Amino acid sequence: MVKMEINNNAHPLISVIMGIYNCEETLPEALESIQKQSIHNWELILCDDGSSDKTYDVACRMRDSIRRNMGNRVIVMKNELNKGLNYTLNRCLQQAHGTYIARMDGDDQCSEDRFEKELRIFQDDPSISIVSTDMELFDENGVFGKVSHPSNPQKKDFLRGSPFCHAPCLVRREAMLSVGGYSDGKRLLRVEDYHLWIKLYAKGYRGFNIHEPLYMMRDDRNATNRRKYKYRLNEAYVILYGVNALHLPAYDAIFALRPLLVGLLPTPIYTALHRRHLKKKSMH
Repeated sequence: MVKMEINNNAHPLISVIMGIYNCEETLPEALESIQKQSIHNWELILCDDGSSDKTYDVACRMRDSIRRNMGNRVIVMKNELNKGLNYTLNRCLQQAHGTYIARMDGDDQCSEDRFEKELRIFQDDPSISIVSTDMELFDENGVFGKVSHPSNPQKKDFLRGSPFCHAPCLVRREAMLSVGGYSDGKRLLRVEDYHLWIKLYAKGYRGFNIHEPLYMMRDDRNATNRRKYKYRLNEAYVILYGVNALHLPAYDAIFALRPLLVGLLPTPIYTALHRRHLKKKSMH
């Protein structure tokens, strides 16, 4: 766990943190989504996680362009070696000054009123510390699915997976600092957000999901990039961690078997079930 330090030199309303990796072609569109936000009081912190393409150079050019047009509100950093998203986002967090922390990925897009609508939830309900939204999935052929979670996730909802979409989230910075940000470690690769939400809920924080797709995630239609079994093991580990941290009944540990069994499905069966699930989500 990284020790987080509060910097009181400046106080933008929102700090957008981005771990970027091999996304030189899509990064300009992602950054344009931030520039077009109806809420303008933000800072942007990017960290290149050891890309092998020109992602870092593109980020620096975009930084200079934003500075010329909107002022000095962009920081670009670089990991010399690939460290993983949790480590990279923690580097960004250490530079963040905003009251709220927003996520964005370098190959995604979001609606111009995303920040405005998320902030409205915090204003309406001060007890909320996490706000996320529905998320559309798209590729070069267009939108092919949607991810949606319960409006008011409860502890039991963590047994079936993360109850918040990570990339569209907006989180109170003080809440993230109170749990030390993202926990580092190979066991948390691809599930760093799931683990973060559990830490926050274990400390009494709560969240809300907006049932409107304010974010578009570029994704693999067949989800083959998520088929590595080690990620299933990581998910099972976090479920077991959640059962303990959230003081759920011990028999709920059986839910840790689900990702392990899903990971054993033959690829054609998994792909068919995945497409059916996305189609069902899109119809709601």
